[in-house]
Amino acid sequence: MRSVYVFCADGFEEVEGLTAVDLLRRAGVSVTMVSIMGRTKITGARNISVNTDILIEDIKEEADMLVLPGGMPGTNYLRDHEGLAELLKKQYEAGKWVAAICAAPSVFGDLGILNGKEAVCYSGFEERLTGATIGEGTVAVTDHVITSRGMGTAIDFAAALIARLQDEKKAEEIKTSIIYRQ
Repeated sequence: MRSVYVFCADGFEEVEGLTAVDLLRRAGVSVTMVSIMGRTKITGARNISVNTDILIEDIKEEADMLVLPGGMPGTNYLRDHEGLAELLKKQYEAGKWVAAICAAPSVFGDLGILNGKEAVCYSGFEERLTGATIGEGTVAVTDHVITSRGMGTAIDFAAALIARLQDEKKAEEIKTSIIYRQ
């Protein structure tokens, strides 16, 4: 079974993080929500509290994909966490999937992960996508890097994750099951 870690910090955009978790789980992917805050209870950007599964310190094995939801100040916490930066670089260098939505692709830009890649992000963060060509669509996929624009593109983002971890057919099946774009 494919596995994914979704990293959460106080101030994360709840819809972006939870849509990815929900749709991936519907697709049969093993998803673990990971806190970088030193506690499992996280409060999102809209003051919605969420309990994560584990702390980043408790990660014992690698995952097929690492996912960063956006939101503020959550993205700043993700950017500043040295342990997460090391995990992201290791994952990317191993040719494994990394994905981010909204403001969070800026974390990839800061780490040099976007060099020579097409990427998208929340409007106003384009200058932080260091080395990237700014795309036009709702989701950009280059090599093993996936980026997306924001809350309004969360379903497209999650479908792109499913398509890469499984296949397009499964992504379409999940979108149909939730009556998306019928």
